Amino acid sequence: MKLKLNTIIFYVQDPQRLKIFYRDVLGLTVVEEDDIWVLLQAGEVFVGLHKIGPAYADKMTAGHQFDSNTKIVFELDEDIQLVRKQLLEQGVPMRELKTFDNYDYWLCDGTDPEGNVFQLKYRKQNLA
Repeated sequence: MKLKLNTIIFYVQDPQRLKIFYRDVLGLTVVEEDDIWVLLQAGEVFVGLHKIGPAYADKMTAGHQFDSNTKIVFELDEDIQLVRKQLLEQGVPMRELKTFDNYDYWLCDGTDPEGNVFQLKYRKQNLA
């Protein structure tokens, strides 16, 4: 068996709010949507935003932030320092740049409006 990743789905409180974030802030393309679903294209993989069902949504308080062990990673083709600065200027919570010994990328984590963690990665050889 050979598997190929196609789509990552987040169950969210407000798909339209997150659509705006992923489309307007991170630059993903909306390819499909309705009242409870948004599908965005991120390179060869899709990111799905599916509204949480009432059984779970009714238990959340206003402003609820998710605490998840999942992180979605986006590889950049432009300077990570500049992108991080632009995201901070737009009010996106972003952590400091980091890397590891013998690792070819710079990394920077951020969170979307519902608290889902995303990471930006940028090949070190691209930084001057």
